[in-house]
Amino acid sequence: MAPLSRSRDDVAAVAEEITDRGQESTVATCDVSDETDVRAAFDDVRNALGPVDIVVNNAGVNPDGALGPPERVDGDDFDFVTDVNLAGAFTCARVATEDLHEQGGTLVNVASVGGLVGLPRQHPYVASKHGLVGLTKSMALDWAPTVRVNCVAPGYVATDLTEDLTENEELAASIRERTPLDRFADPEEIAGPVVFLASDAASYVTGSVLEADGGWTAR
Repeated sequence: MAPLSRSRDDVAAVAEEITDRGQESTVATCDVSDETDVRAAFDDVRNALGPVDIVVNNAGVNPDGALGPPERVDGDDFDFVTDVNLAGAFTCARVATEDLHEQGGTLVNVASVGGLVGLPRQHPYVASKHGLVGLTKSMALDWAPTVRVNCVAPGYVATDLTEDLTENEELAASIRERTPLDRFADPEEIAGPVVFLASDAASYVTGSVLEADGGWTAR
């Protein structure tokens, strides 16, 4: 298993934990919006662990400059969000294509409830995640029957990306009220659906979106 990040320090502890559990691991760094970086990172992974058989696209951004009504969103911020969240996932998939087909592998994209419904003041993010859901379905058709391609759509998860939300009592309360399970998810609760879709337990599942959203989209 090879966790990737822009900074080696961000994922070194994860790789160490994987190794401590008796599994092979390595660390590779890249900016997913830079194809040269992505290709170099995948080469590092292949050299350390062999061909790639599972890819999880989990890189995501939603900076302050990309928030607000459409007329206030800067074009550069819009491009930054879509370059990472959508184009970056597509680049990783393309770079892994040969390995995935040779290995009969699987690809899991991490989208969002923002890929299924509208969210106010988050236009670049919502556009990128809707695009990722559509990309998942299209790739599943092109890569079947050899490679399975699926998507997880999390609701609000307590991570660094949502720290501003969890620290704003009024906003956090409104999100919990809108969520039938009445809380933010822990990251581990999203890992489970990802593992399921990547595993043989989901061997007849492709082109699907698994909503791990605490019931957000059930309303």
